Amino acid sequence: MTGTRGFTSCFVGDLCFGVEVAQVQEVAAGGALTRLPLASSRVSGLLNLRGQIIAVTDLRRCLDLDDRAAGDVPLHLILQTDEGCVSLLVDRVGDVVDVDERDFELPPETMRGRARELIRGAYKLDGGLLLALDTARILIDMEQSPDGGGYR
Repeated sequence: MTGTRGFTSCFVGDLCFGVEVAQVQEVAAGGALTRLPLASSRVSGLLNLRGQIIAVTDLRRCLDLDDRAAGDVPLHLILQTDEGCVSLLVDRVGDVVDVDERDFELPPETMRGRARELIRGAYKLDGGLLLALDTARILIDMEQSPDGGGYR
């Protein structure tokens, strides 16, 4: 018996990613970030969200993509994890999408680079793919960086 699974869709450039709905606490805009000098280059800083301090990582940095244009304001996709909340900075957030488990495929062979490492697989949608983010891998990614910095 197959079922459906709900994902919050978010976009980074032309890529459509999905985070399981159960992991998403909220979406927030703006907010000043406090820089962490010894953190991984993938950690953008800390966000004070109503008194809760949240580590922020930019999904663009995780994917080794170019920085956003100066006027483009990212959104915080606040996730609940076993270690507390974290924020993923994304270009925009879409709708909640219910996908059929039968439409799941492993990462496409044609996908290369960091995106392939950070997804569990893809779901076929009308007009495209929803790339299911491996949020556990992203948390590990926040702790490690090619520049030798570390989060912990």
